[in-house]
Amino acid sequence: MKMLFNTAFRVLGRQMKPVSKSSALRLYSAATQPLTVPEADGSLQVSAKLEKLYTEITSLNMIEVAEFSELLKVRLNIKDIPMGTMVSAPAASQDEEEDVPAAVKTSFTIKLMKFDDKQKVALIKEVKNLLEGMNLVQAKKFVESAPTIIKSDIGKDEAEKLKEAFTKVGAECVID
Repeated sequence: MKMLFNTAFRVLGRQMKPVSKSSALRLYSAATQPLTVPEADGSLQVSAKLEKLYTEITSLNMIEVAEFSELLKVRLNIKDIPMGTMVSAPAASQDEEEDVPAAVKTSFTIKLMKFDDKQKVALIKEVKNLLEGMNLVQAKKFVESAPTIIKSDIGKDEAEKLKEAFTKVGAECVID
C-alpha cells in the first residue's frame, strides 16, 4: 500500500513521506464508506460562496432570471430543445398550411380473416411453406383459429406478397 501511495504522488510530481499501515487503512476505509446524504429538512451544509450565490439567484426577478438563463446558454453553449419533442404541438389552424409531412407507416401486420373451406388443405400447405418453423399440425391449428395474425412488423412489400399468396389459395387477408 505504501508503494501505491508513493508512486501516485511521484507521478503527480510530489514527494510524500511514507505512510504507516494503520493510517493507510484508515484512509482506505474512509474513502470506501458510502456517502451520507443529508436529510431534506434544510440542514444542508454548503460553503459560504454557494450560499451567497443561492441568495443572489433567488432574489432575481423574472426578467433577470430570463436574461441570466440566456447568458448561461450562450456562455456554456447550451442548445435549445424543441418543444415538440417534449409536448405535443397544438393543432394547426385551417388557415395555415401544414408543412409537416404525414407520418409514413413502415410496419405492417397481415391478418387472416377467413378462408374457403374447399381450399383448406391448400391453405394449410401454403401456411406451412411460407411461415418459418411451422409443421403441418401447427399450420392446421393456425388456419382453423382464423381470424388470426399471420405476421406482424413487416414491410409493405412482404405483406403484399403474403396477401397475394394466401389469396390465391382461397384465404381472405387484411393488411393493417
